[in-house]
Amino acid sequence: MTAHEIDYRIYGEEMQYVEIELDPQEGVIAEAGSFMMMDDGIKMETIFGDGSQNDSGFLGKILGAGKRILTGESLFMTAFYNNLTGKRNVSFASPYPGKIIPIDLTEFRGKFICQKDAFLCAAKGVSIGIEFSKRLGRGLFGGEGFIMQKLEGDGMAFVHAGGTMAKKVLQRGEILRVDTGCIVGFTQDIDYDIEFVGGIKNTIFGGEGLFFAKLQGPGIVYIQSLPFSRLAGRVLASAPQGGGKDKGEGSILGGLGNILDGDNRF
Repeated sequence: MTAHEIDYRIYGEEMQYVEIELDPQEGVIAEAGSFMMMDDGIKMETIFGDGSQNDSGFLGKILGAGKRILTGESLFMTAFYNNLTGKRNVSFASPYPGKIIPIDLTEFRGKFICQKDAFLCAAKGVSIGIEFSKRLGRGLFGGEGFIMQKLEGDGMAFVHAGGTMAKKVLQRGEILRVDTGCIVGFTQDIDYDIEFVGGIKNTIFGGEGLFFAKLQGPGIVYIQSLPFSRLAGRVLASAPQGGGKDKGEGSILGGLGNILDGDNRF
């Protein structure tokens, strides 16, 4: 498998986007909805699966699309090609505040495992497949279910982490315990399992869930400080309920205060 050799540049701090520079005949594949902008002359094409060599032929395309259904993603991906002479740029944006992480698969022996919604884009030729959990406990209680995504090949891929990203390099036998929703991805040698929090008070009143993710080295782990599920939960908790007052709005002027401070709803 030989992926296209792409150049890139990441812009921004908290709401980042990645600009991919395509030489003539080079291409990049992206998750539906991540496109931001592109230069004139780039051709956009909707494809089944990931468009890698593993998906050649009709049956391969169907299997590639089936893999994406299992990971909860769309049947289709979008490919962008530079069919003209000269360099062209195409950009993809992160879906919510956080960091874009460049993954050079050649540095990880051709494979990287990530959570289902972390993938953003990759060089044409990178395969986006599924990684089944071989452990029942991890599948039932690990937060990511039985299936995670695996990125395979020898090209560049880009994943998104919510909030601030932490990179942990674990030595052989070294253990890191993480909130199950905070995992972005890890290298293939990491041993991933779940562990019961333990203790009556921790279980009932701790507010951190019943299980940790237990990651054991050797390998590299990427951790996010703001999983989208946590962000969405806070937004929903603060949203007006049944037409009532916004949670957290403390103006003594009530509705008049909303008019004065620009918080208008029509």
